[in-house]
Amino acid sequence: MSDPDRRDALAELAGITARLRAECAWKSRQTHRSLARYLLEETHETLEAIDTGELSGDWSHLREELGDVLLQVYFHAAIAAESGEFGIQDVAGDLVAKLVRRNPHVFGDSTATDPDEINEAWEQIKLSEKNRATPIDGIPPSLPALLYADKVVDRLQRAGHLVGDDEGSFGSRLLALVVESHAAGVDPEQALRDAVRRVVDDVPTRQPERP
Repeated sequence: MSDPDRRDALAELAGITARLRAECAWKSRQTHRSLARYLLEETHETLEAIDTGELSGDWSHLREELGDVLLQVYFHAAIAAESGEFGIQDVAGDLVAKLVRRNPHVFGDSTATDPDEINEAWEQIKLSEKNRATPIDGIPPSLPALLYADKVVDRLQRAGHLVGDDEGSFGSRLLALVVESHAAGVDPEQALRDAVRRVVDDVPTRQPERP
């Protein structure tokens, strides 16, 4: 539960990031581009915290890592505010408007209750907001390969395209597994991460040799 004495922590964080930008020699030199690597690193560390939290039941590590991701968001907003582009309030305001707009079953007159129906409505609203030439526009090709494939399969199937590759290569077979996992409602990226973690956890620890 949230500590009521820390309810203004977000406003305090905005002030701290602004001060660090003004008074810290290293932080004042950073740009959106130079900070990009740290956002990626913190994201991966957050994923690791989710995995370990599910195994241990201790979510304190996730709480810490989410704070590190939040710091990246605030720093990017602080940099943008310095040039008059936008600030953290604009980021939050845009997000609030998006959540209300894309969840008409909660904030509007939609009566949808089925999770698949709700997700489909989200995607259709999102599609109407974007001016895309093809169904796969906007999917970052730098995503991990399995996640990228899953997003492409999802978008193309929503658009009525059959997804398949008859080349017969390892890549084709992997793509077929992604199509299969998508049909089963399984996240292939997470499924592989879970399988690899089980293998890693079973690796015996080498005992130190006696002198």
